[in-house]
Amino acid sequence: MQSFKHSIRSITTGLFYTTVVAALGASVASAKVSPEKAAQLGGAQLTPMGAERAANADGSIPAWTGGLKKLPAAYKRGERLVDPYAGEAPLFAITAANANQHKDKLSPGQLALLNRYPDSFKMNVYPSHRSARLPDTEYQRIKTGATQTDMVEGGNGLVNFSASVPFPIPQSGQEVIWNHITRYRTPLGVSRRYTQIPVQASGGFTPVLFEESVLFANRFADNPNPNRLFVFLQRILAPARLEGDVLLVHENIDQIKEPRSAWLYNAGQRRVRLAPTIAYDGPGTASDGLRTSDDLDMFNGALDRYNWELKGKRELYIPYNSYRLRDGKLAYKDILNKGHMNPEHLRYELHRVWVVEATLKEGSRHIYARRTFFVDEDTWQIAIADHYDGRGELWKVKEGHEVMHYQVAVPWLACESLYDLNSGRYLVTGLDNEEEGYQYDFNYQGKFRDFTPAALRRAGRR
Repeated sequence: MQSFKHSIRSITTGLFYTTVVAALGASVASAKVSPEKAAQLGGAQLTPMGAERAANADGSIPAWTGGLKKLPAAYKRGERLVDPYAGEAPLFAITAANANQHKDKLSPGQLALLNRYPDSFKMNVYPSHRSARLPDTEYQRIKTGATQTDMVEGGNGLVNFSASVPFPIPQSGQEVIWNHITRYRTPLGVSRRYTQIPVQASGGFTPVLFEESVLFANRFADNPNPNRLFVFLQRILAPARLEGDVLLVHENIDQIKEPRSAWLYNAGQRRVRLAPTIAYDGPGTASDGLRTSDDLDMFNGALDRYNWELKGKRELYIPYNSYRLRDGKLAYKDILNKGHMNPEHLRYELHRVWVVEATLKEGSRHIYARRTFFVDEDTWQIAIADHYDGRGELWKVKEGHEVMHYQVAVPWLACESLYDLNSGRYLVTGLDNEEEGYQYDFNYQGKFRDFTPAALRRAGRR
């Protein structure tokens, strides 16, 4: 895998959690739980991540028994993931014709997709597997952090942040979204190569190939800023018209105290400039206008423009164990149909999700007036996101196709898809089927000096 690791050399450091005081002098909204409540994590009722351990009433959602620990026999380290459930057949398919029978387990966005494409879109539903797990060392940090972490008043920053899931027993919508934003993806850093593919209404597409590296700054002893959550460097490798452009982001724990900083290196102009639009509803990089900056990773960035309401939990058919989308034998044209992804390569399972509704605050600006997030209880990843326009009409639907990198105990997304119900266009981010081999380096190590504006020009020339 060619990546920035050729220029960003190894850093020797012990794993260190910095206590982050996100807003000095700011009032604190209590979100931490008592030691007695935290003791429930990993017990008879709750998993170490805070999910319900038990099966649902009819057993269609199984009990959590530790996640997927046994590696598939055909898997070889360093190579592509092997689907541990490849031999399973769908239990049934949900179509526009029978969607009403299943509507209690579908999001409004999923129902809209079925109705928008009645002759071609369907949801193949498979047996549910609660495959998610983290390293055991992370579970203890989560239990300890649950008794320590609070939010600053307004919920736009964290105090005493020390674990990947700050609020495993959430009491508000903001806490659930913080769990998604800060969820575990690596002990220190990760690099990967993937595509972002805008698909036109005609079905035509041109992949944009990215290479990106991330350091989760709060885990480093030499973190130069205690308010820093991560540093992110993204380079476009193709097509030629975009090749060499580089994006640098410094993401912060409290973006009100210290807003996100972003810079762009434009290869054509050979200059570095500030990029204040890489936030909120600024256009997403090379997305053909289909996504906003805060759409990436299902949702990212500051929470301050919305009111967040925790609506509770429900059972929902969500994309899960989507190993087929990582199959190197598939070409992008096999996966990307006109109007939507090829349903034969999609896998849906019944899981419990947290439901969080975000409503735009009076006086705030965003192209989405309302967003509803459905968050998987086992991973804290947003699985479905429904987006509404200023008229209150459903506009865009996002799906996060979850997959478990079982060899390193990291749940992530095989890809995320965003459908514009009005235009018929859609965007898929994360596919790497036509790239050679396994495109993730979970042992990536780097130096903070390579994540500075001064380093951008050098990165753009490589």
